[in-house]
Amino acid sequence: MEQGHGALIEQLEGVETAAVAFSGGADSTLLLALLRKRLGAERVLALTAVTPYMVRQEIGDAVALTTKLAVRHELVEIPMPEGMEHNPADRCYRCKRAMYGHLLASAADHGFAPLLDGSNTDDADEQCPGLRALRELGIRSPFIEAGLDKAAVRQLAREMDLPTWHKPTTACLLTRIGFNVRFSMEQLQRIEEAERFLTQLGYTWVRLRCHGDLARIEVAPVQRERLLSDAGTVIEGIQRFGFRYVTMDLLGYQSGSMTD
Repeated sequence: MEQGHGALIEQLEGVETAAVAFSGGADSTLLLALLRKRLGAERVLALTAVTPYMVRQEIGDAVALTTKLAVRHELVEIPMPEGMEHNPADRCYRCKRAMYGHLLASAADHGFAPLLDGSNTDDADEQCPGLRALRELGIRSPFIEAGLDKAAVRQLAREMDLPTWHKPTTACLLTRIGFNVRFSMEQLQRIEEAERFLTQLGYTWVRLRCHGDLARIEVAPVQRERLLSDAGTVIEGIQRFGFRYVTMDLLGYQSGSMTD
């Protein structure tokens, strides 16, 4: 861990000001906190992209975190990228290319450079379309450069007493819908509200995958038995959001399970 931390500090050498693509997750919060500590609050800018398909709660969480860190924070509205209406298989590339293009422009408008991203080595698959978009735009990811994976990021965040060190990974609402399926904003809202209902019941690592009027719920394996015991409450609650059928995925929570 000390070696990884040293490598990270080395990657930040020479950075005098920085803008951070800030989602409010464990990765970007750690990066923002490290830069604030190293450069001072006046030399750091947090930029949060606001897209039509993001979880609204994440915006509030991001605002609260930047307030806690006493860092300047700007929300950057991102319009729907061209061709996203049918949730194409290359949605991540289209989204990241458009999103980070807008964040770069905003950083420049405010006089901050470079724009840094919190991706870690677990995200560093060369085939990752989102990461490819970042590389095309020349955006650096210090955690990848320093060889830090998600576990290392969480450990460093815990050592710095950041509240996000154990925060579950989040993803945009389009990941709850299959590829090449036309969606509506009303449908995304239903999914978000249904997932919020589940988190309020105490389910942490949870996804609600939408298959038309069927809701497929994924929870952490340790919570599967509890979901079964809560079946009546869960079914009644989820059906209030317009789903006719409610099922549990026996495999449990799986990142990217709608990519096939």
